[in-house]
Parts: sequence; C-alpha cells; structure tokens
Amino acid sequence: MSENTGHRIGELNEQPLHAALKTWYAQPGDQVEVDVDGYVVDIVRGDRLIEIQTGNFSSIKRKMRALIPAYDLTLIYPVAAEKWLYKLPKPDWEEPRRRKSPKRGRVEEVFAELVSFPELVSQEGFHLQVALIQEEEVRRFTGEKMWWRNGWRRVERRLLDVVEEIDLSQPDQLSSLLPPDLPGEFTTADLARELDCSRWLAQKMAYCLRKLGEIESVGKQGRAWLYVRK
Repeated sequence: MSENTGHRIGELNEQPLHAALKTWYAQPGDQVEVDVDGYVVDIVRGDRLIEIQTGNFSSIKRKMRALIPAYDLTLIYPVAAEKWLYKLPKPDWEEPRRRKSPKRGRVEEVFAELVSFPELVSQEGFHLQVALIQEEEVRRFTGEKMWWRNGWRRVERRLLDVVEEIDLSQPDQLSSLLPPDLPGEFTTADLARELDCSRWLAQKMAYCLRKLGEIESVGKQGRAWLYVRK
C-alpha cells in the first residue's frame, strides 16, 4: 500500500464534486489517493478503505470485487437531494443565471447503479452509504440538439453541503426501502406506483433485492413478474 506523490493518479481530470466529497470525508491522519493492490483508493483510514463514486458503478466493478475480499471497504454514493442549476452566459446574456431545480433526488436512486454488483452488499467488510447532498450543476450552452436540456451541456457538479448520510450496508437495510403498503404479491408496476418513481427504477430495485434474497419471484401476472418479500 503506497501513497502517490506529485499529481496523484486519481486526481488527474478529477471533477469538483468528487474532490469536494473527498475533502469532506477525509479526517486527520487519513491518506488520500493510495495505491492498494494496484488500484488507487480515495481514502485510507488505518485498515479501512473509503471509495467515493459519483458516476456509474460499472466502471469500478472489477476494483470492488478485487478489494472487498481482503479489506474493509466503504463505498459512498452521492445523490442530489437538492440541486441548483448554474448556467454560464450565452452570447446574448451578460451574466450567468442560477435557479433551483424542482427535481429532488432520493435514496432509491442508488439501485440504478447497484445493479452492477448487488451481491457485494451481503459480503462481510463491504459498506454502502448514500450521501444526500445539495449540489450546484454548472451548464454551458453548446447548441447541440439534446432534447432533455435544450442545447445545454453539464460541465461540472459542485458540492454545496452534505445533508444526510444513509447506511445501506446490509441487505435488510436495502429492503427497508420497500414501501409498507405494497400488496403481498407485487409487480414492479406496483412498486413504481407506491414509490412514485419510474418503472425503470423499480425494476432495478427489484433486481437488486432479488439477487440479495430479500424478495423472490413467485410467478407472473400477465407479462409482469410477481414478487413477494422473504
């Protein structure tokens, strides 16, 4: 285990949100950007590894599976509970514009990424934590035809505050996110309705909980799988 010097490998092209979260979580005596068995880890605290992932989990799948059998590892995933949009000036603007987004992130969003390795939650030494944050998203107008942003492209994310930390290190902590009013047998359509989320996210949640043995499929209702809690 060795600490990199100079421009650390993990800091090359590091985004502001990741850098700010690393500063937020690091404590006196911690080492940052440490080479552990050929992988650069964000924070090392004694025998504990802390990895912060602001993007998709598929890119760290190999890293997680290599390190978890030998180390105590905490994976932190930030979700924007509140977001402000900061738009850089366009040619016809003199000043940037800032407004609060009406969208609010939620802890269940972690399932969209956890599909890459849900089984790791049941392994000893692996700890999953969702950080609900306030963030500022900086956008620049490019004119490219992106229907969901009307020609605006995100250029960076900035941390404003960490408002809550939610531990999801055990399978039953993940299954506790299931809504209490689900019927005894339910589909992902039922799950999406009770959670007031997209069917796509409900399907990811069901996949992860099934892999962890927290729910099981018991047949079909039309073309949809039926699940029950275990």
